[in-house]
Amino acid sequence: MSRIIRTEPNAILSKAVEYHGFIFTQGVVAADLSKGIEEQTKSVLDQIDEILEQHGTDKTRILQAQIWVKDIADRAALNTVWSAWLPENMAPARACVQAVMADPDILVEIMLTTTK
Repeated sequence: MSRIIRTEPNAILSKAVEYHGFIFTQGVVAADLSKGIEEQTKSVLDQIDEILEQHGTDKTRILQAQIWVKDIADRAALNTVWSAWLPENMAPARACVQAVMADPDILVEIMLTTTK
């Protein structure tokens, strides 16, 4: 039976789950919710870089991204930060939708599936 590695699990979620070389991240939100969309997006991507590094991989191995924004009008600003962060020609399959967030100060939440 293959080993499942759960990073920082708690009662409701794990920061990431690794199985058969695939890494599934939690929905990551900004550390400081008082910031605007660009800063929140940068914070989320910095945290994702840390999660991926913990699992021995990086953003060149992203397969899929699910992105939720509080206001779809922020999509262009998010895309500017996102595109600058992604390696050239390494964009994953992706969805970006407007959603009611768990906290009204959350402007963006990103969840990834990657591989090693």
